[in-house]
Amino acid sequence: MKKFITTAVIGLLFMSSAMAQDDMPTVQGTTYFLPKTALRFSILAEKKTYTPGEYAKYAEKYLRKMDVSLEPETTYRILNVNISSFGMPDSTKQYVAKNDAKHSISTLQRDENGVLLAVNTTNTRTTTEPEAFKPANKVKPLNPRDFMNEEILSAGSTVKMAELCACEIYDIRENKSLLNKGQADFMPKDGEQLRIMLENLNTQEAALLQLFDGTTQTDTIEKIITFIPSKETGKQVLFRFSSKLGFTDADDLAGRPYYIDTEDLHVMPVIKTTIEDIKKEKEDSGICVNLPGKIRVTLYKGTDVWAAYELYAAQYGMVEALNSNMFSKKFTTNLILNPVTGNVESINTEMIKK
Repeated sequence: MKKFITTAVIGLLFMSSAMAQDDMPTVQGTTYFLPKTALRFSILAEKKTYTPGEYAKYAEKYLRKMDVSLEPETTYRILNVNISSFGMPDSTKQYVAKNDAKHSISTLQRDENGVLLAVNTTNTRTTTEPEAFKPANKVKPLNPRDFMNEEILSAGSTVKMAELCACEIYDIRENKSLLNKGQADFMPKDGEQLRIMLENLNTQEAALLQLFDGTTQTDTIEKIITFIPSKETGKQVLFRFSSKLGFTDADDLAGRPYYIDTEDLHVMPVIKTTIEDIKKEKEDSGICVNLPGKIRVTLYKGTDVWAAYELYAAQYGMVEALNSNMFSKKFTTNLILNPVTGNVESINTEMIKK
């Protein structure tokens, strides 16, 4: 998955295949790969970290709060999953585009991994990395001591400080009630001033309540998983996830398994050329494309279906060698391939006028 591409000018830059295998006959041309299709799963999970308040054990006594936890806790939950596909070189599909007097192949465009993108033209679509997840900026937590009065700060014990903080919270609530009823000793002059006064009181109350209720910090984490579908593999564990531990190793039974399964739908595209009656030649031009197969990818949360997708994957189809006459000196062909599947996206053949 790269953003950069390279265009090989065959007649000038490549006189022979630099990547030819030892058992492959040396030919005049350029080596390239067709892609195989890989899947990229971006899984977003929420992490919540609870920290008990300094006066949590006094919450019931002074604020009548019965459900305040005294123990720290971290929990996780999955928010959503996004899937994207990208192409990567298939080492089993290495070919050489011929550059000689018999063929009209002038340029090849390949990505930096050698995957063929276009012949005799430019492919503006390339496989790019999706933008990385960027968490929102965290709000700076309130410091309760910034909102304590002198009496609270000078209290001689934790119990007394907790009691005075609770009294301050009740006073703040009473002041808010009086403001809302229009019965405060110092009423604001207008609605904007009232809003500011209530906002300040809400902030003071929230800061002091942290001492009893504790704080919960929420973070969003992203897990990236790359998966290459294959006919040889059936249903398998994609990842494991625990509400207490988050993402765990695939063999860690502390995490609940999330499975992936791929099904071959046995559907392939058909190549349509602009000139259908071109005579087939025995001579091979070396230009091959993928006819990808359609698959269904299903994700399971335990035994329940979690999500399902349908897409084309190069490795579930077949390779098609294009008619070499399309690249002979009688015709010129512009070819654009899908960078993910290697399938033909655009093909245009014209007879060369002499």
